[in-house]
Amino acid sequence: MSNTHLRPDRTQNVPVYRQLYQRFREAMKDGRLPPGQRVPSVRSLASELNLSRGTVELAYQLLVSEGYFLPRGPAGTIVSPHLPDSTRSPSAPDTTAKPESKPHLDLPQPFQLGLPALDAFPSKLWARLVNRRLRAQSIAELNYPPPTGHPALKRALVTYLGVSRGIVCRPEQIIITDSYRDSLGLICRTLLKPGDSGWFEEPGYLMARERLLSEGMQLAPVSVDADGLNVEEGCLRANSARFAVVTPTHQSPTGVSMTLARRQALLAWANRENAWIIEDDYDSEYRYHGHPLPALKSLDRDERVLYTGTFSKVLFPGIKLAYLVVPPSQAEIFQNTMQRQGHGCPTLSQSVVTDFIDEGHFARHLKRMRALYKLRREMLRQALEHHLGDRIHIDLQAGGMHLLVRLADDTDDVAVANQAASAGLGGHALSQWTLKPARQSGLLLSFTNVIDAVQADALAARLATLMK
Repeated sequence: MSNTHLRPDRTQNVPVYRQLYQRFREAMKDGRLPPGQRVPSVRSLASELNLSRGTVELAYQLLVSEGYFLPRGPAGTIVSPHLPDSTRSPSAPDTTAKPESKPHLDLPQPFQLGLPALDAFPSKLWARLVNRRLRAQSIAELNYPPPTGHPALKRALVTYLGVSRGIVCRPEQIIITDSYRDSLGLICRTLLKPGDSGWFEEPGYLMARERLLSEGMQLAPVSVDADGLNVEEGCLRANSARFAVVTPTHQSPTGVSMTLARRQALLAWANRENAWIIEDDYDSEYRYHGHPLPALKSLDRDERVLYTGTFSKVLFPGIKLAYLVVPPSQAEIFQNTMQRQGHGCPTLSQSVVTDFIDEGHFARHLKRMRALYKLRREMLRQALEHHLGDRIHIDLQAGGMHLLVRLADDTDDVAVANQAASAGLGGHALSQWTLKPARQSGLLLSFTNVIDAVQADALAARLATLMK
């Protein structure tokens, strides 16, 4: 779209910023400015149209607050991929990707769970590491990858987990998978059988629940309180369960940490009943105050804990790499399962992650992200409390990548989440993360891709409007 169409008419009584706002709306309505397209920067447009930066900034803020524009930090401002339905006229050209056209890649939604700060990822550094690996790639590296993972990456993880999570293990105990859900499937096929029962946190990670149910597992909901999973309740409800799935460091989704007493009780139950503990070390890298908590696996003396981690939330989801640490006595049986299952994850991505860890980039990246997320969390918290006031209560825990926004118990959080989704906002309803009918209402909102206070305020204002 040519910027000449945006030039205001100074003979009109309509304020210039409002004219600019209307011209952008018209361009989006008739298809000249499609979803996802980048718009000029405030500085460049003000210079081209001979306007003050404040005038252009005012128009942009209005478009952002109404959901038409989406700020992306250093990447600039784009037209929202999820324009309000009223924006496009019936005669406007259909910009939806057709099957034969170029595949459409979704941009992250505001509040979307499970995404790191994609605007802050060191893409140039990553590209250099990839190019270096490509130039040095051997014939052997072009062959099928090892089923259990690249040996160099497993060695790097042995060092990383020993230093950061207190886990002592050997490379042969580590299995590289493509996701946490893939790790769960591998555990089910190796150690469990359809119909086996297991403890599952209530509320608990929705995606894990769906994967376990699809593998034929029977799940017994065990409540989570301020001390984490209620082990005593689990023993009363399903003492002979074959496994328990827990997020002890930063519970998903409440954010509480399991106390030492509860951890010891859980380990004692698993040893007594010959059961398995599947530890999802969810968001353990992101703790904003207090000392880091050791992994439950670091306390395991009886080889009952299977430890899972992923690179999707600390690097980027597209990398499709995760890892599973199994007890020494189970290493061979897992290796046999992987041999039967087929080939492993791509060697190139594993090699680049290895370099990223070994050269110190990973530790520096995590340190930067901790500082950034602490700031972004506070910006979103302030904006939500400003616009929603006493209608909400925010559980501010020690770490994590999302806020748990408590609503009044009589509020239909599913309806609110669905309205938000229709308006192009991400997030989940708390009640959808429970197996039993939910007694509490809330929203899970990620703050990782909220880039500044202006965007936080605009998003909170949109959510407040929906909740009215």
